[in-house]
Amino acid sequence: MRTLLVTALAASLLLVAPEAEAATIAWQPCPDQPAADCGTVSVPLDWSRPRGPRADLAVSRVRATDPARRIGVVFVDAGGPGGSAAEFARAPYLSAEVRARFDVVGFDQLGTNNSSAIRCSFDVTPPNPGDDPADEAGFAALAEYNRAVRDDCRAGHPVFDHVDTARSARDLDAVRKALGERRISFYGISYGTLLGQQYAELFGPRVRSMVLDGVIDHSAELPRLLLDRARAAEEAFGVFVAWCAENTTCALHGQDVHAAWERALDEADAIGWGRGELIHSAFIDIRGGEWESLASLIADVGGVRASFEPNYDSLRYAVVCQDFALRFADFAEYRASRDAELRAAPTLRGSFLGHQEAATCVGFTGRPANPPHRLDVDEAPPLLVLTSRYDVATPYRWAQTVHRQAKGSHLVTFDGPGHGVYHANECTRAAADSYLLGAAPGRDATC
Repeated sequence: MRTLLVTALAASLLLVAPEAEAATIAWQPCPDQPAADCGTVSVPLDWSRPRGPRADLAVSRVRATDPARRIGVVFVDAGGPGGSAAEFARAPYLSAEVRARFDVVGFDQLGTNNSSAIRCSFDVTPPNPGDDPADEAGFAALAEYNRAVRDDCRAGHPVFDHVDTARSARDLDAVRKALGERRISFYGISYGTLLGQQYAELFGPRVRSMVLDGVIDHSAELPRLLLDRARAAEEAFGVFVAWCAENTTCALHGQDVHAAWERALDEADAIGWGRGELIHSAFIDIRGGEWESLASLIADVGGVRASFEPNYDSLRYAVVCQDFALRFADFAEYRASRDAELRAAPTLRGSFLGHQEAATCVGFTGRPANPPHRLDVDEAPPLLVLTSRYDVATPYRWAQTVHRQAKGSHLVTFDGPGHGVYHANECTRAAADSYLLGAAPGRDATC
């Protein structure tokens, strides 16, 4: 039944929004990197109105370094939402072997970077009441604040209602068409894996190969999205504690790490930094598997350690709240969800990322533009799913779920922490490279 629904959806989209014109891209040397090509592709603002207003997408390309052995193009996307895929394409992230055989291409999704970036103002009335309401009044205040930010941002950005990831998949196909390529390969990290999955659903026959690294599970509804991430965070902290007990390089070696963490939370409040900032910084270190950095953070509290992508805060409103059904009916549902989160991850007080995204959507009602659903990529070739065993941003369970839903796919697991594991070790890189290059078929493996 699911296959029939997706096939019908794809067919209807193709009827109302035919392929982009077979125009070429007017490439120019990129200002910051003349060896790379930069250009734009014009797409409809609304794909259901192909002759209506249009928008330009910023595109970058780095040509294959061994053109005589060129295979084709590999699109890349580093996720976010909010990261610049056009900039990512210009970085030598993929191995030299892959870059020799492929043109590496990336485009800034609509609403991002040089494609009509959405940057909301958070200086609105009413002011931000905090993202963890304690009662009905606090929940109502957060809902009112979120709606005020959303409505103000929508008024200032005509693209606001046209940036969900299903729409971006159609933009990806427009760039493919402008390049004159019959099929594409794809490598995406984190939220970029959702772009890949939705492209494979709608345009499966146009996929040559696809690597999904740190996998979003678009079938995750609100309760599971929060609890999967909370459980992953608690499990990863336990791995850190075990590492600290075994390694003298840990700044907390020989100590009760859980007790040290609780003291650090109190100290963060005492110095005015706030435990929320400490939890944020700890999440960044855990996400990257930076155990020594995390130990130092706990031992010596203070200072901002990291941040998310440039306009991630804005795109939570415009993208995440339309890609996922993060809708609390009332405060009672919120409180029950929050209590379950805290039970699942008492050390880290739930999932920083999951809670942040869900709190952003408090006050949103109605069906999201791009609702969650089971993945159906029956018309695409077998995908390669890369994951770490202790990923806190996109939990291991999500990779397993996507692997089950994508029939014929292959799951490569890095037995360690981190988010985005192409470069975790030689094993993960070789698995992805051999699959992309066609040197060997994908296979399940643990690295």
